[in-house]
Amino acid sequence: MNYIIYKTIKFIGSPIFRLAYRPRSYGENNIPEEGRIILAGNHISVLDALIMVSTPKRIVHMMAKKELFESKFTNFFFRSMGCIPVDRKIHDKNAKNEAVEVLKNNEVLGIFPEGTVNKTNNIILPFKYGAVSFAKKTGAYIVPFAITGKYKLFRKSIKITYGKPYKVHQELEVENNRLMNIVKRMIKEGNDKNKK
Repeated sequence: MNYIIYKTIKFIGSPIFRLAYRPRSYGENNIPEEGRIILAGNHISVLDALIMVSTPKRIVHMMAKKELFESKFTNFFFRSMGCIPVDRKIHDKNAKNEAVEVLKNNEVLGIFPEGTVNKTNNIILPFKYGAVSFAKKTGAYIVPFAITGKYKLFRKSIKITYGKPYKVHQELEVENNRLMNIVKRMIKEGNDKNKK
């Protein structure tokens, strides 16, 4: 696919998003230029998908809740953006199959393993197993990321940091805890830097 709508939206929307929220991004060079990649990290706002689209050079296929696809227009739009609808109430086999297919095509999959926006006081919510499961099934690299700060108009108050890519080899529970701890550490480091 040539993803013309994705590229058009990114070309038009990214400058607007950058002007409005002035996001800072670090470690983009940690995202390999080719091959199957899973971007996995924390979820603090509905705007996170925008920072995920605007910062990496590669096209990111985001997994998103199926409620976003319910109307004909939104279904067309999000599908055109390469998004994969997920029914969070079940073990959605169709979503899993689509995600695996994206990776087998040597593309980039974006996942928020928390499964929802974290509105608690906890630094992070427990991760679901999707990211590590897909990585183990396909041999994809995981690139962890951390979004820190807050989305404030015309303020440099939000940033995303991408960590080093790695592969999973152990049991899913071990690997899921590993990913969660990496992201948690990155969040803490990002928050500490934001305070300075």
